[in-house]
Amino acid sequence: MTIDTHSAPTAEQLDAIRAIVGPKGIVEGDDATPFISERRNRWQGTTPLVVAPASPQEVSEIVKICAKHKIAITPQGGNTGLVGGQIPLGNEILLSLKRLRNIRAVEPLNNSMTLDAGLTLAEAQEIAREAGRFFPLSIGSEGTCQIGGVISTNAGGVNVLRYGNMRDLVLGIEAVLPNGEIWNSLKRLRKNNTGYDLKQLLIGGEGTLGIVTGAVLKLFPLPAQKVTICAGLDNTDNVVKLLSLAQAATGGNVSSFELMYRLCIDLTLKHIPNTRDPLNARHPVYVLAEFTSSAPTDAGLRESVEALLADALEKIIIRDATIAENEAQAQNLWHIRHSVSEATSGEGLGARHDVSVSTNDIPAFIEKANAAVKKIVPTARFVTFGHIGDGNIHYNILAEEGADKHALDDQRETIEQAVYDVIGDFDGSISAEHGIGRHRRDDLAARKSPVEMEMMRAIKKALDPQGIMNPGKML
Repeated sequence: MTIDTHSAPTAEQLDAIRAIVGPKGIVEGDDATPFISERRNRWQGTTPLVVAPASPQEVSEIVKICAKHKIAITPQGGNTGLVGGQIPLGNEILLSLKRLRNIRAVEPLNNSMTLDAGLTLAEAQEIAREAGRFFPLSIGSEGTCQIGGVISTNAGGVNVLRYGNMRDLVLGIEAVLPNGEIWNSLKRLRKNNTGYDLKQLLIGGEGTLGIVTGAVLKLFPLPAQKVTICAGLDNTDNVVKLLSLAQAATGGNVSSFELMYRLCIDLTLKHIPNTRDPLNARHPVYVLAEFTSSAPTDAGLRESVEALLADALEKIIIRDATIAENEAQAQNLWHIRHSVSEATSGEGLGARHDVSVSTNDIPAFIEKANAAVKKIVPTARFVTFGHIGDGNIHYNILAEEGADKHALDDQRETIEQAVYDVIGDFDGSISAEHGIGRHRRDDLAARKSPVEMEMMRAIKKALDPQGIMNPGKML
């Protein structure tokens, strides 16, 4: 993989940046270490300066200095990314958005709120809740990841089935462009047909076209009813059948529909404290599903879900199921699902994939991908889980039980390419929600059509002709 490099900033240039933010905006020494390494320790970064501006105006002033002297910049939110997009590996300064924390407006009647980019996703959820509204984006890192980061990576999570990705939840954006100008497009409109929808270039752009400093986010009514279930099934074909049945039986009130293979449960019980088996018997496959409705509590959502499960049992689509009787039980079920990645890390890095195919192709994809990996590693273990409602599968490979944690390091690239080949057979995506970053940059170029790549490069060249924004990421 080629690493893009820029000239190292001079001491005078760094001092000029320090002067913009003052002592509170400079992160140095041991305090800087968490900013230049990512959670799985796959990339260890280097940077001449970690700077944390406190306003969009300070971001603008910093970027203007960098543009003038061709200094590269790596923007960073909560540093929870899994593809290295937030880690500087050259002479880039690291620009953290952690001090941009203003709540600019909350408008329940318009079902919107305008927030700074440095607020965490969990804080955004709570801000909405305090206003009697619901912000639906939910991912495992929501206590740490920041609004700017989840916009820049187009985060997905467990509620995409009903509410969409982050791309679908953003009404307007404020960003600092590569020349240092502040682009204020904090529109609170749901209809705005005045040319190109430019904010979509920043959503999922991984900081390669500008730095998101604020956003207007969509809100929804708080759910009046919520029912959480866990079901055990024999195979993935039945998982897809259950999803179809659930959508029809509840009038489209399925908010989350998560797949977990048995090994996910076993690893979580092994590595994560305070977890317990969700059902009495073991099953090959599990579904964790949540149903929500904003209708009054007498509308009978639970009755609909109970009827769904009875129908699924009669048709032998499921073998067993449990309904959470209270919020604590629901959280215990979700604790298992949200802990799968951490539990997997306890067995080693292995080979991990964040891929997507059409929902009806999921069973065939998993079968074909398993066969392809087995040809490379006959003793492989498959940690397969994900958001089956939107076709996003986290398809992770581990060496046999008891093997060294680095046993698959030399075969990782071969495994990944074999899985991506299968993804190509199903016209799927090699990145569903984690992004491209450094990790998948070369794979993107190799597997996306030349026409698409040329369009992306043309946009990058037009907006960032000096290539200073997050160099080496995505393109």
